[in-house]
Amino acid sequence: MKNLLIICLLAMFTATGQNSQIEPKLANISWISGTWHGEAFGGITEEIWSEPSGGSMMATFKLINDGKVTFYEIEIIREIENSLILQLKHFGPDLKGWETKDETVDFPLKEITENKVVFEGMSFERISDSEMNVHVDIEEKGKVETVTFNYKKEIQSTKPIKQLIEVKHTSKKPVIDGVADEAIWDNCQWLPLDQRWLGEAYSDVDFKGNYKLTWDEDALYLLAKIEDDKLIDIYEDPLKSWWDDDCLEVFIDEDNSGGEHQYNHNAFAYHIALDGNVVDMSTKKEGKLYNSHVQSKLKTEGNTSIWEVKISLYKDTYNDDGKNIPVKLHPNKNVGFALAYCDNDNSENRENFIGSVYVEGDNKNRGWIDANIFGTLVLKSTTD
Repeated sequence: MKNLLIICLLAMFTATGQNSQIEPKLANISWISGTWHGEAFGGITEEIWSEPSGGSMMATFKLINDGKVTFYEIEIIREIENSLILQLKHFGPDLKGWETKDETVDFPLKEITENKVVFEGMSFERISDSEMNVHVDIEEKGKVETVTFNYKKEIQSTKPIKQLIEVKHTSKKPVIDGVADEAIWDNCQWLPLDQRWLGEAYSDVDFKGNYKLTWDEDALYLLAKIEDDKLIDIYEDPLKSWWDDDCLEVFIDEDNSGGEHQYNHNAFAYHIALDGNVVDMSTKKEGKLYNSHVQSKLKTEGNTSIWEVKISLYKDTYNDDGKNIPVKLHPNKNVGFALAYCDNDNSENRENFIGSVYVEGDNKNRGWIDANIFGTLVLKSTTD
């Protein structure tokens, strides 16, 4: 029975996608705090972790079967001898202890990285800020089996609602050809791309931009009209200084949750190059091609460029090294969104960065880090 009880040790560790070792300090696992819920032993579980204080973090746990508490746990994680240790004690529904007075169940730390915390017999893997997997080694009749449990917690969004845009549904998928002759585009409103995020003031001759949006079950569709007197593509390597070439940048937060996304996939910042390559930062803190996420076609006549773009949306559980399936879109879904254009007039670096959303403060170039600056799209059932 006690072997099975080990399963219920739910240490909620959230990391951010790297495999390099980090210091075994409570400050590095403060994200464990909060209220988590899951399922185990045919019932439901609840575990509440405190913030680090006094050199430890503490949790209370309970398992509920058929509407009644089966048992409780008190858990702590504390720093000891330049490491961490997880310790706990079990209690019955009447709060009588299962271990002896001085006995604890101890799990010394083996390693801690940015995406996984491993104790002896258990490992804890971050899926997102609100979801995690717990992998537990269970020994039964001389055999060890690793069992995986999935747990979630609710996170209140702190994103302010701004630039609320209703996006019409299309019953006919636009052909991504840069022609934009589908009826839906005639029935959608042009929206301005006119907020200077970086650079000096520019003239209408140097840059002018606007865009339209529509959606269906499979994707968000974007039509952008950019008037730029010089199209510049300095870097042949798509992963070198991609932000300093002329490019369209699409910011997407699938669940409109806001928050930080610099080196994670809480949101995406897709840089669409003139040649169609699509780049964003990966969880390895380096540029990565995401060409399967975004299909685009660019057609230019004179100083006017038409970009037609199909964007697949992915949850914040996206794994750069795993298999991922785009989400299905539906009416009344909210999506975090912003559009921007990197404008280079033949310099080593871009001269201007123009966005679709007003950003407060002096540092307006925050979209690649902070999804709170995005606007909000509301997908409507109104069709063409």
